[in-house]
Amino acid sequence: MRWWTAQGFHGEMGYLARPDALDRRGDLRLTFEHVRSVVVITHGYFQEDPPGIPEDPARGVVARYARGEDYHDVLKRQLQDLLVWIREEARERGLADDVRGFPYVDTGPILERELGVKAGLGWFGKNTMLIHPKRGSYSFLGLLLLDLPLRPTAPFEANRCGSCRACLDACPTGALLGLDEDGAPVMDARRCISYLTIELKGPIPEELRPAIGNRIFGCDICQEVCPWNQRFARPSEEPAYQPGPDTNGLALLDLLSFSEEEFASRFSGSPIKRAKRRGLLRNVVVALGNWLGSVEEPPEEVLSALVAALSDPEPLVRGHAAWGLGKVGSASAIRALAERAELESDPWVSEEIAAALGR
Repeated sequence: MRWWTAQGFHGEMGYLARPDALDRRGDLRLTFEHVRSVVVITHGYFQEDPPGIPEDPARGVVARYARGEDYHDVLKRQLQDLLVWIREEARERGLADDVRGFPYVDTGPILERELGVKAGLGWFGKNTMLIHPKRGSYSFLGLLLLDLPLRPTAPFEANRCGSCRACLDACPTGALLGLDEDGAPVMDARRCISYLTIELKGPIPEELRPAIGNRIFGCDICQEVCPWNQRFARPSEEPAYQPGPDTNGLALLDLLSFSEEEFASRFSGSPIKRAKRRGLLRNVVVALGNWLGSVEEPPEEVLSALVAALSDPEPLVRGHAAWGLGKVGSASAIRALAERAELESDPWVSEEIAAALGR
């Protein structure tokens, strides 16, 4: 992790490189000083894509993990229930009068996947996911740090990716860099579509925008092509992970009209709220621009939506809308860009408009 952050691969995720965070990843006692053992659980979340997704450019693709309820809440409840059960079992067996525990779900500096390998749950794949030999990689990880010593399970020793390059070759932005000298997978998060559409708070680099396609929140490409998922992934029966109507193939043009209030209401309890309105609509206008760039005759409704987005209150949305309009050379697009150029006060948006007009 220290080498990885030193290369700058974490991008804007500065919390990953804080000295205290780096120290905590190397010593669980800095998170829970009484820790004697760790229980690692997995929870499958795979769901099939709805018909026509992701091929329909009019609909936005949301990563599977974000199509249901926020997994943090779901796993935290289950870990709390598990802690209660362990306490009862420890009392009945005379192991301890009480057991202290710390449920943890992806909210701080702990290397969950490495602990998953140590717990015997699978190996660290080239797509940087923990891959289970009978279930693939579509699983959330939850940890329960305990002050009760438990007999450890055997670690998973084999790496079964072998010579397979499916995920490396399929990543449209080249974010997956293969294995380092120690055999650990390496990702340049700055190029990952999940990072670009969720963690990145500013403009998406222009050269990476076309590769995003219609993915507006996260990405599953490196998991979709994995042979272990193609063979073993099965739809989750957990009700909380069932896709809702607001996350399964979202109509891009509908999303573009959302106000702050509508965004907050529609995605309450969903991981999508992490992107905030400005981030999600930035991704939407990029997807619309990619739609325009993929057809000979631009749909009038898409042009109209992007023209309207030039007046969005968020500069982040306006600038990417200008890029999208620059994908076509229609008179209406050029006129809208030129008119906005006269009104625009944000320097970065002005640059995007000028670049779009130049194209």
